Amino acid sequence: MNENKPENTENKIKNFLKETVDTVVFVVVMVILIRFFIFEIRWIPSGSMKPTLIEKDRIFVERVSRFFTEPKRGDIMVFYPPFEELDNSIVAVFQRLTGFFCKDIAYIKRVVGLPGDHIEITHDAAGKYSVIVNGKPLEEKYIMSDYDYVKCSKNMYCGPFDVPEGQYFMMGDNRGNSQDSRFWGFLPKDRFIGRAVFLFWPVTRVKIL
Repeated sequence: MNENKPENTENKIKNFLKETVDTVVFVVVMVILIRFFIFEIRWIPSGSMKPTLIEKDRIFVERVSRFFTEPKRGDIMVFYPPFEELDNSIVAVFQRLTGFFCKDIAYIKRVVGLPGDHIEITHDAAGKYSVIVNGKPLEEKYIMSDYDYVKCSKNMYCGPFDVPEGQYFMMGDNRGNSQDSRFWGFLPKDRFIGRAVFLFWPVTRVKIL
């Protein structure tokens, strides 16, 4: 009467393992598809985007629009900085696609200069800084201060210059504390990860970006 018991137990274990593996594979595939094509969640590690974003803010980063449109001036973008060499091994790519144990460094800054723009960063006698784009001062109500800037030096990208085709000039909203294009130059389009669209945590700071 119990002759089939070991066989039934073995089948149950096999079925359980198969269902578990199928579930894990499904979840991993869905995570990859969602992160690559739709959105991902990021947290803010520094104060370079103050007052718009502060440390420990959680944001949604949409990845859909990059397939249809170009980044616009004023967009807040997440990207891999041009000096960061990305590991393209199978493990590293898997980590990048899923977000599991990913060690790649990503930045978040605002698009200030578009391909073909003529840009110069200037300051007046009172110490007020301005970003001049195509001959006109850029109106930037979102920045921390017009006066709290890192002073331009000959080693920095303060212009005048033309932004090359296919590249962008990125700046943090906290101009006195942001490692951005002023220090490392232009950002190639293929380094963009996605556009920050919504701050969802903490609840006291919820807003559309």
